[in-house]
Amino acid sequence: MATCHEHNLRAPMPGARPYGIRVRLRSSDPFSNLMGGDWQQEHWFASRAERDGALAGMSGRYLYFRPGDEPSLDFERIDPPTA
Repeated sequence: MATCHEHNLRAPMPGARPYGIRVRLRSSDPFSNLMGGDWQQEHWFASRAERDGALAGMSGRYLYFRPGDEPSLDFERIDPPTA
């Protein structure tokens, strides 16, 4: 996905971002009725450490969860293909 206004970035975007996270809704999540069962979103990172740090923040419990609430997203690591 292209950045609309790259001149507004604080730092230049990295050239290659081969490490990713794929986010999917669980079938039990009522939001999947609105988004569709095949909804997914991908986030890309320049390094494995950056990706793993973001994944730890994304997959943990949210600050405003009620007792008993659980995340309803599935996270999958995407690694670059090995040659």
